[in-house]
Amino acid sequence: MAAPIKHYLQFADFTADEYAYLFERAALIKRKFKQYEKHHPLSDRTLAMIFEKASTRTRVSFEAGMYQLGGSVVNLTSAGSQLGRAEPIEDTARVISRMVDIVMIRTFEQARIEQFAAHSRVPVINGLTNEYHPCQILADIFTFIEHRGPIQGKTVAWIGDGNNMANTWAQAAALLGFTLRVSTPRGYEVDTQLATLDGDGAGKRWQNFANPRKACEGADLVTTDVWTSMGYEAENEARRQAFADWCVDADMMRAAQPDALFMHCLPAHRGEEVTAEVIDGPQSVVWDEAENRMHVQKALMEYLLLGPSVMAR
Repeated sequence: MAAPIKHYLQFADFTADEYAYLFERAALIKRKFKQYEKHHPLSDRTLAMIFEKASTRTRVSFEAGMYQLGGSVVNLTSAGSQLGRAEPIEDTARVISRMVDIVMIRTFEQARIEQFAAHSRVPVINGLTNEYHPCQILADIFTFIEHRGPIQGKTVAWIGDGNNMANTWAQAAALLGFTLRVSTPRGYEVDTQLATLDGDGAGKRWQNFANPRKACEGADLVTTDVWTSMGYEAENEARRQAFADWCVDADMMRAAQPDALFMHCLPAHRGEEVTAEVIDGPQSVVWDEAENRMHVQKALMEYLLLGPSVMAR
């Protein structure tokens, strides 16, 4: 009997041991990349990328990463495929998964990617949904490990919107054993149902703070995102007013640990969710963070297609 297909649709899909493997593997893959060593474990494999939301970093990191692994890429958008002409997502999944080896989807509702995965013959990766952004948090935690060592026992402050990033950070905290402090304006809180793991004994490891500076006190990492995510542009002005006190500035960073890092998944709006002084300052690791999307996603695709047997190579 064939083993069930493994997908990566939210951070909770993997165990702590699997993440330890992925971080170790990503470090090796990154070293090879920096030393111009060829690493082609996915030769003759094809990645299909489906974009129903616009992308810069997700597209470049997955596409460049797959080529660097020796594979090839097919890029699809709603406008350029039958997805934009109301073809059932189940039919799209059945067809595409007969022609490629792995699929990455960047879309709107989480239910949509779960529906695709349920009818796919190959692994499916969440490149972003309204509810979760697991590949970004995978890169963020790998970046923290690179700069400061293990994240277990540390404190992460999330400042801003209770969005897909906050939900995913909350799942990561429960799985990997760190504390998450969340500070959002009233009415923009994290959805507890999305952010809390069920039935695994990990428990809730995130706390709400009304005052964003209090959330930053003693934090090892301060991180944020744009105030208005894709799909919520009509709320832009209302959000700008509601989030006025949630701009990560030098005062918030001074409240954190002296060696605290700052992260942002980008694109950033200087003067809104973060000041230029912080994002362009010495504690910011946003450019390492952006590059690391590619390296952790290479480790992820390799793992989903080949399993851990390639570790020695």
